[in-house]
Amino acid sequence: MQTMEKGTIAITGGAGGLGSSCAHALKDHQLVITDHSAEAVERVVAQLMSKGIDAVGFACDLTNEKAVQELKEFIRRQGRFKGLVHTAGVSGTVGDPRKVFTINLQATAILVDTFHELACTGSAFVLFASMMGHSIPPDPRYDDALRNPCQAGAFATIEPFIGGSADTMYNFSKRGVMLLCKDNAMRYGKQGARIVTVSPGVIMTAMAKKALEEHPAVMKQALDMTPVGRYGQPQDVANLVKFLLSEEAGFITGTDVAVDGGVLSQILK
Repeated sequence: MQTMEKGTIAITGGAGGLGSSCAHALKDHQLVITDHSAEAVERVVAQLMSKGIDAVGFACDLTNEKAVQELKEFIRRQGRFKGLVHTAGVSGTVGDPRKVFTINLQATAILVDTFHELACTGSAFVLFASMMGHSIPPDPRYDDALRNPCQAGAFATIEPFIGGSADTMYNFSKRGVMLLCKDNAMRYGKQGARIVTVSPGVIMTAMAKKALEEHPAVMKQALDMTPVGRYGQPQDVANLVKFLLSEEAGFITGTDVAVDGGVLSQILK
């Protein structure tokens, strides 16, 4: 049985499928739900409260440093900080590589840097990466830019390697999230906190269900490469997140944990 001291847990992308699943898994804590849309935040908070879950909302543009500072102070006022679950992000379907880079990687860097002030003994930070981040090999030509995405020229450094593809930039951005985690493990550890990434595989969110309808052959190929023989469910990811925030995961930090049904074991042979 997992044990977790109660406290305030912030969930970014809280209006999305994975964010909502994490919120329900963490129902015994005070939750701060944040998302870009104030209307969506209000709706999700109302849904959680109707189920007796202690939740408050704060709409925030995570790409805006001032807004993230305001979010941090809002969370600080809620009481003892326990953790962050950073699910917010976009896929390559948005079609704009810069947008993918800004939302997935720059915003994560801003969040990790700003929320370091909240890091305290027993707290944990779970950042969402993706199994696709593992498809990008280490390379000094772009890894420094991935590690420092807010640095001038970072996007321009990575751009030649993506061939104009927002999907490829998605993969790069998720490798960047993993690198941010590794690079901040010691920094967070000195505050008594842990920081990890999780890499979901094909999870049956609304987006995946749409892909199943529009690209059945591609989705079937992904299923055939999954040793457990099924697609993932949001609850699979939420269960992992709950564990990583718990005391039982107290010796896990600075690393990525895949929840992909074993797909990476087939891809990275």
